[in-house]
Amino acid sequence: MDVFNNRPGFCPTCGSILPPLQVKGNVFCYNCKQEFVADVYSGEKSEYTIQFNTYDPSKLLLRKGKPESEEADGPVVERKCPKCGNDKMSYATLQLRSADEGQTVFFTCLKCKFKESENS
Repeated sequence: MDVFNNRPGFCPTCGSILPPLQVKGNVFCYNCKQEFVADVYSGEKSEYTIQFNTYDPSKLLLRKGKPESEEADGPVVERKCPKCGNDKMSYATLQLRSADEGQTVFFTCLKCKFKESENS
């Protein structure tokens, strides 16, 4: 007895949503365990929209205007670089060890890009 036969993608017998159509084979309703051919999806339409990022060359110029050595990878702190002696480094933190231990802090020199880590 097909009570719900007018909605594509729904079981004609019990009205529950049918699982996605596979590449081959029939569709089985999870609720009433009946098997249906792919025709139960006939008339179903789907729409999608693809959005692309816009290209704005003015933003690239703004980035290029700043010297690369002054760009920070994170917050900047006063810390002496062991390689070049610069007194400003940026840092980032990650939880690499177990949760009951401290974070690992990664420092990057703004001048020479030397990287070092510290377990806190």
